[in-house]
Amino acid sequence: MALTPDDVAKIARLARLQLDGAEQAAMLGELNDIFALIEKMQAVDTDGVEAMAHPHETLPRLRDDAVTGHDRAAEFQACAPDVRQRLYIVPQVIES
Repeated sequence: MALTPDDVAKIARLARLQLDGAEQAAMLGELNDIFALIEKMQAVDTDGVEAMAHPHETLPRLRDDAVTGHDRAAEFQACAPDVRQRLYIVPQVIES
């Protein structure tokens, strides 16, 4: 599928881009190159190829699920003026 200069002008208008003649010609060439690459990729026979979630067949490195710290909420909330059920209580600043 090859684009025409009119197609590029329409795309630029829809994208709210102002392209001069040289920019429009450059964009036409780049977009046609992209479409040519897509056509080549679609021509490849992929029958029998299993879909992959990741291009590398490796397992992700996972760390052990272990506690690395302790609960410091009481320490952090000790200096707060008002705390209820581990929540900071702040005065209302927006009137109803």
